[in-house]
Amino acid sequence: MIRVQAEPFQPDAELADLLARAPGAGAAVFFVGQVRGEAGAVSTLTLDHYPAFTERGISTIVAAGEERFGWSAVSVIHRHGRLEAGEAIVFVGVAASHRRAAFEAADYLMDRLKTEAPFWKREDGPAGNRWIEPSEADRADRARWGDGI
Repeated sequence: MIRVQAEPFQPDAELADLLARAPGAGAAVFFVGQVRGEAGAVSTLTLDHYPAFTERGISTIVAAGEERFGWSAVSVIHRHGRLEAGEAIVFVGVAASHRRAAFEAADYLMDRLKTEAPFWKREDGPAGNRWIEPSEADRADRARWGDGI
């Protein structure tokens, strides 16, 4: 299940939905990413995108993860628009037969989303605004998975 939306989501409801779609799974792992306040330096984060392009890009990432990890169920929710510090941006949930596969699959999905999901991100704060690109650390995290990228 993949959703790209402006509306907030409820992590507990998304986890319940994930578990309901994977009745035989032995493990479920989820991650919620939030807008960092950066000690008052960031007040909002704006994410722009082209809907069909973004959904196709995320679908490609999820399909590669499914082939690699063979999970029972997956949920990827990514918000767009203007978000305030502390708001949830992304939910990644994976249910799998075993805990290691669930942890690794969620980690893989986040590493790829962080570096490849087609969003334009701008932080705004008291000092002005700046566009955000994946960092060298983000790229190093992504590189450990291989996949020719």
